[in-house]
Amino acid sequence: MWIVVAVLVTAIAVLVALNLVTGEKKITHQIRHLYAAGDPQFARAVGTLLGPPLATGNRVTPLQNGDEIFPSMLGAISAARRSIDFETYIYWSGGIGRRFGDALSERARAGVPVHLLLDWVGTGKMDQAVIDEMEDAGVIVVKYHPLRWYNLGRLNNRTHRKLLVVDGRVGFTGGVGIADEWTGHAGNPDHWRDSHFRIEGPAVAQMQAAFMDNWMKTRALVLHGEDYFPHLPVVGPQCAQVFKSSANEGSESVRLMYLLSIAASVERVLIANSYFVPDDLAVDTLVEARARGVRVEIIVPGPHIDTETVRRASRSRWGPLLEAGVEIYEYQPTMYHCKVMIVDGIWTSVGSTNFDNRSFRLNDEANLNVLDRDLAADLERVFEADKAASRQVTLAMWRDRPRGERLVERAAGLLRAQL
Repeated sequence: MWIVVAVLVTAIAVLVALNLVTGEKKITHQIRHLYAAGDPQFARAVGTLLGPPLATGNRVTPLQNGDEIFPSMLGAISAARRSIDFETYIYWSGGIGRRFGDALSERARAGVPVHLLLDWVGTGKMDQAVIDEMEDAGVIVVKYHPLRWYNLGRLNNRTHRKLLVVDGRVGFTGGVGIADEWTGHAGNPDHWRDSHFRIEGPAVAQMQAAFMDNWMKTRALVLHGEDYFPHLPVVGPQCAQVFKSSANEGSESVRLMYLLSIAASVERVLIANSYFVPDDLAVDTLVEARARGVRVEIIVPGPHIDTETVRRASRSRWGPLLEAGVEIYEYQPTMYHCKVMIVDGIWTSVGSTNFDNRSFRLNDEANLNVLDRDLAADLERVFEADKAASRQVTLAMWRDRPRGERLVERAAGLLRAQL
């Protein structure tokens, strides 16, 4: 009996260790400021270090909140003629989930190959009947890292990517999940504030490749040819890149992207992020930017948040930032789910990535990076509007918070490696 117990305890300990361990590659030294975000060397660096090079000739359209996001996505799905590839973390039951299910099913019945990759954890609230109906219509539905004995060591590795590619020509990414919380226009606490982006042009092929990465891991099937990777002509003026990051590959690409971008700043860094729990190196990099005279502003969720532990852990990390002059704002009207960074009015990164250890080291993520002043200017105006609906937290306010709050935040901060 004791031998059996010892074996079980050992097995459980091994499984826990496997799920808590992060990728092999760790960035431990601060990245030096050698060039600006507008310098050609910066584009060469991110194009080489993150994977695919920046591609010219793209058109990126920002979409704000469900009232803009969902009609654009559903319209693209309805217009599909060759293929639909959709990977998402959250897909819950509700009205908008039903609409997407109906749209995907209609295209599948029309003969369009439809591939839907859902994270097993993130879609736990999804009605099985919706999946059954899609599969009956011909949609190929796959769950990422479901609970299986052979997957126990990877349960903590989720796909957090939010990618929709239609006909290999139109792509979408950003923060939105398929759930009723994202409908509307962020007018009340029941409808979340978020940003999503539509892209056309050569960089769509990079987004398609990011989808194919996990499709091949789950289905062991390569989708290729004109239906998935057509010739993509120049359609706009923007230089863009879609890159992926995965714990399975020991990759910290998304963390490297944030650190490189902040290290390259010379004027301003604007961060809008729903889960902002920076590690020590990220804090040091932001503080160093302030020491160079860079203005740093950050918008995070306020009283409305779906994960209170993350909010507490986030606040536990603010001391050195506020002391350095970083401005932090809490969005007041509803849950703030945006994931946008703008550097020096020229470099923008958007996608699924949160500013926390889970996105940096545990989850599979994908981001769209754009080197373009016009898009950055548009998003800076959106950032200012969000800031106007936020409350600034000053250093004095942070220091004067009740002792009970400090203790709770300190305890939550100890969990940041898994948040």
